Amino acid sequence: MLNTVVSYPATALRTIGQVFQLGATVLGMMFRPPFQWREFIQQFWFIASVTILPACLVSVPFGAVTSLQVGSLIKQLGAESFTGAASVLVIIQQASPMVVALLVSGVAGSAMCADMGSRTIREEIDAMRVLGVDPIERLVVPRVLACIAVAVLLNGLVSVVGVASGYVFNVFMQDGTPGAYLASFSALAQLPDLYVGEIKSVIFGFIAGVVAAYLGLNPGKGPKGVGDSVNMSVVYAFLTLFLMNMILTAIYLQIVPPKGG
Repeated sequence: MLNTVVSYPATALRTIGQVFQLGATVLGMMFRPPFQWREFIQQFWFIASVTILPACLVSVPFGAVTSLQVGSLIKQLGAESFTGAASVLVIIQQASPMVVALLVSGVAGSAMCADMGSRTIREEIDAMRVLGVDPIERLVVPRVLACIAVAVLLNGLVSVVGVASGYVFNVFMQDGTPGAYLASFSALAQLPDLYVGEIKSVIFGFIAGVVAAYLGLNPGKGPKGVGDSVNMSVVYAFLTLFLMNMILTAIYLQIVPPKGG
């Protein structure tokens, strides 16, 4: 019993090390030819097709809730003129990258993990290795790059839809002034706020793809093992992305001073 309890931390550390190793391998192979363009385009189109509509639908309530909550709080403080800037900062810096991370890891990552896991239990991955084909270069790298590319584009889409929905709800639900909402952008917002959102989306897409690929390449036995790996990929990706978001936000706030501060 004691040996079983002690083995859990060792197994967890070994798994984390293997995920980091896979991530480093994928990162190194991204810039080494040959590149699987056909696989990349197919995966990019698949991920985009299953995430664009949910991203738009999710970003509307995110933008609305953010605008309503921030607007209500700022109104109590007597700073209604900064409602637009505060709402946009929250959406661009935090809400938009997290929406993208949840969709890419939950929708695309689970599908990627299921596909890789099915290939693994059917011994297709082993057959590729026997034939001298590297499954990481052939299958994992284009999928991870597709996750990154879609995440970057989705981040811009979610930011636009979220800001627009926040504007509509602030003007029509809280009797805000359209001119003041738009003019306040330049008061607190700055270009690094947009840059950090894009950087987060790149990192989140990379993490979601690597975690899904690792669990897909190392499933349990049989179809049940593949299903368990899919569930674990979503949970592990969510936990990792939330932790990484906290770290990146802390680093950004230390490096980039607030405007006017």
